[in-house]
Amino acid sequence: MQSLASVQALVFDVFGTVVDWRSGVARDAGTFLARHAPGTDPAAFADAWRQRYSPAMEEVRSGRRPFTRLDVLHRENLEAVLPQFGIDAAAVPPSELDALNLAWHRLDPWPDSVPGLTRLKRRFIIAPLSNGNIRLMLDMAKRAGLPWDTILGAEVAQAYKPTPEAYLRTAEVLMLEPAQICLVAAHNGDLAAARRCGLRTAFIPRSTEHGPAQATDLRAESNWDVVAADMEDLAEQLGL
Repeated sequence: MQSLASVQALVFDVFGTVVDWRSGVARDAGTFLARHAPGTDPAAFADAWRQRYSPAMEEVRSGRRPFTRLDVLHRENLEAVLPQFGIDAAAVPPSELDALNLAWHRLDPWPDSVPGLTRLKRRFIIAPLSNGNIRLMLDMAKRAGLPWDTILGAEVAQAYKPTPEAYLRTAEVLMLEPAQICLVAAHNGDLAAARRCGLRTAFIPRSTEHGPAQATDLRAESNWDVVAADMEDLAEQLGL
C-alpha cells in the first residue's frame, strides 16, 4: 500500500481495539458483585467504571496532577464508583479491591487480534501505544498471547493520549519519524490526534466495544490511510 510504504512500526490502541475490555471487566466484576451487590448488572458496573477513565486522565493531561500510572487511576476510580451500586468501599477489604482492579490485566483479545498481529509482526515493529501502564500491558500480553515486540505507551511517554507527547515521544523512543509510524485504532479521535502529530493512521471498527447499544466509532469518520474490517484484513491489505 503506497501510503504506508515508509512505515516501519505499527502501534496500537489496546482497550477496545486489541482487547474486549467490557466483557473482561464484567466477567471479573460479576463474582465481586455477587458477594457485595447481588442483582447488579456486571456490564453496567463495567461501563460505570470505564466512564471515570477519561476524566481521571484529564487531571494528568491538564497538569493538575503529576503523571500517575493507569493502575492507580483505575483503583481510585473503582473506590469512587462503588457507592453508585450501593457498596461501601470502606467495608470491602483492600486486598479484594486490589484483586478486582487486576481485571484490566486479564482482558481477552478479539478473535482476530492474535492471528492478525502475528502476521503484521513479520514486517513491522508492533507495539501497544496504550494509556495502560507497562505492567498492565505485560500481564495482558502474557495471558492473551499478544506478540508485541516491545511495550510502549503512556508510562513510557509519561503522557496520556490524545496529548501530542504521547505520540511524539513514542516516535522518539523508536528512533523513527512520525510518518514512519502508523497508529491502528478503533477510535476516530485517537487517530485524529495521531494524524495531527504526523503519524499514519489505520481504522478498525469494533462495533460492540461499548455493548450492543454502541453509538460511536461505528465507522471511519475521516479518510484514514487504511480502513480495515479487522486485524487480519489489515494484514491482508498490507500484503501479509
